[in-house]
This record gives sequence, structure tokens and C-alpha cells, in this order.
Amino acid sequence: MAFSSVAETEAALRARLVPIDAYRAHKEGEPLVSDWLTVDQGMIDRFADATNDFQFIHVDPERAARETPYGGTIAHGFLTLSLLSVLAYDALPGVIGTRMGVNYGFEKVRFITPVKAGARVRGSFRMVDLVERAVSLQTHWAVDVEIEGAAKPALSAHWITLAVLDAPVG
Repeated sequence: MAFSSVAETEAALRARLVPIDAYRAHKEGEPLVSDWLTVDQGMIDRFADATNDFQFIHVDPERAARETPYGGTIAHGFLTLSLLSVLAYDALPGVIGTRMGVNYGFEKVRFITPVKAGARVRGSFRMVDLVERAVSLQTHWAVDVEIEGAAKPALSAHWITLAVLDAPVG
């Protein structure tokens, strides 16, 4: 599921394109679930580098094992949130004729369970609303990022995405 180039990402997205009627059929339907993704210490360290957030609970495994209830390091909450894009690439369909997709925002985000270094997560996405405009689709998703073996998700969110289309919605 990890992509290392624009070409790989675009190929994965193209493979999931569906006609608009098939996309509409997901509204209030069953959750769409991604494959599992491992959140390892290297990923956590790279996120710390990118954000300058070097709190010991994220980047110092020995100290985190001694001084926290987690038994080791945990991922930044915003790292877990940022994984929504790659998890969505694996689980969500796109619409044929989409020029680009962008994050429109969130109505709600709650961090519920810390993601321990080495844990596997996956996204569970349920379309709860679809707003069709002339050349765009605003899709509302109820999202949980689940942790393998955990009773509660890492996070729950109401995520809004925007697909910009090449031509008016049919």
C-alpha cells in the first residue's frame, strides 16, 4: 500500500475509478475498509522530523518504556490522522473524470486509542453524505482508523473530501 512516486499513486487511484452511479451507491452503505498498514518507529521518526515534534513519547523508545503507560513509543495523533490519505487510496473508489481530489476538512476528529510503534492500522470509511455540484463532488465520510487487536479505534472522524471533475456531473 505504500507508494513511492506520483506515478504509483496515480496508477492506484486510476484502478479504483467507477462511474458516478456506482459512487453514489456507496452513500449510507457498508464501510469500505483498507488493508493493514504498519506504523513502525521509522515512520514515527520521519513524522517527528517533518513536524519538529520530538516529544519523548514518540521518539525515545527506552524512556517511553520507563515513563509512560504504553510500554514504548506511540505515534503522533496527527501522524495517524495523516494516514487517512494512504488508507483511502486503498479503500475508496474515485469517480471517472476526476481531475484531482483534495482534503476539504473535518467536522470532527477524536483521538481515542494511542497507536503503539509496530502496530498495524487500517481505515474504515462509510459515506454519509454526497453533495454534487456542477464540476465537483463533496463527499462526507465517517472514518475510523482501527488498530489490529484493539477494542477501540485510534481515531474517529467526519472527513470531507472534494473531487474536482473534468466535466459536469451526469
